[in-house]
Amino acid sequence: MGDFLTDSEKRAIVHVDMDAFYASVECLDDRSLTGQPVVVGGLGSRGVVATASYAARKFGVHSAMPMGRARRLCPSAHYIKPRMQRYREKSAEVFTIFRDFTPLVEGLSLDEAFLDVSASLKLFGSPENIGREIKQRIRQDTGLTASVGLAHNKFLAKLASDIRKPDGLVLVDPEQVHAFLDPMPISRLWGIGKRTAPKLKALGILTIGQLRRTDLSVLRPVLGNRSGHYQRLANGIDDREVEPVRPDKSISHEVTFDTDLAERPELLAELQRQAESVSRRLRAQRLMASTVVVKIRDPGFHTVTRSRSLRAGSNSTQTLYRMARALFEKWHESHKTTAIRLLGMGVTGLEDAGSGDHDTGDRLDSNSDQQIDRVFDSINQRYGDAKIVHGQTLRRKKP
Repeated sequence: MGDFLTDSEKRAIVHVDMDAFYASVECLDDRSLTGQPVVVGGLGSRGVVATASYAARKFGVHSAMPMGRARRLCPSAHYIKPRMQRYREKSAEVFTIFRDFTPLVEGLSLDEAFLDVSASLKLFGSPENIGREIKQRIRQDTGLTASVGLAHNKFLAKLASDIRKPDGLVLVDPEQVHAFLDPMPISRLWGIGKRTAPKLKALGILTIGQLRRTDLSVLRPVLGNRSGHYQRLANGIDDREVEPVRPDKSISHEVTFDTDLAERPELLAELQRQAESVSRRLRAQRLMASTVVVKIRDPGFHTVTRSRSLRAGSNSTQTLYRMARALFEKWHESHKTTAIRLLGMGVTGLEDAGSGDHDTGDRLDSNSDQQIDRVFDSINQRYGDAKIVHGQTLRRKKP
């Protein structure tokens, strides 16, 4: 292999992808699940798979699959409802490890991140050495495993992390980019999906290498003005920087009911539960929201959203719930007999909460509401997510 950092390739990028993250955390907390088929996701008839262990994947179960189909494919699996607070805790441990190697960490999700370790090579050694150390630290400190891809850009690093899962480590030599990419199917290019791939295949373009060698005039009828972009990717060219700050543009929570729900008290109870979840995440990230959004979908899949801005930013559970409830009630006035398939609420217009508690909170935030939020957060942080909830939430019947 040639020198990893050539004159034109100045960066060393690491992509870390935790292996079957949610399922692995469940196996970590319950050792009896180790090696067993484990499926995490919504358990109702309309639920979908969030993560499947590798033992479950052997039966054809994969993420985003309807839960009913997963049960038919693997009836013997252990089916578990997601515990998001627990996954966030383990994610925080993993990201702490990342930042021991570089401050340039771009989180893509709870279980996935890019790291730019270009400036860390003198301290930690070669990219391969850094990748091994990251994997070792994750296993040692969290009990979990990760797959790591190393390259001189994000596109190649992400592909590399995926080809030897689980517990893989793959480095793409800058001098071997074409050998690495050319045999891969065109679907591995970001943006080539189920609609575009058949059109390219109709042209005889089945692999990344074939696309790389195809004249742009042939690609344009299918790929349009992005033909050059895809050909650059096919050549392994990706100039995007690792962006260490990726603030949430919005935070939301929604649920698809197992059976369509029409009872107003239960719907309001669900809305209260969602307000608790959203506001708790806002406070954990020290953010304020300026707009509340409610999403409603009926049995015919007709979806409406309603939003309203606050007088000033807030992360108070009760302030956000009161606004969401007002939006819901206005819709409900003219839809009293309409059952609801999906209900969700979220917030946008997020800003830093400042150094003090609710310094810039909405004028509707009472001192008592703020105190209750602090008590709730303290108890839930100590004993687990949603160990204490508002009484309104208890009106929501369990499915």
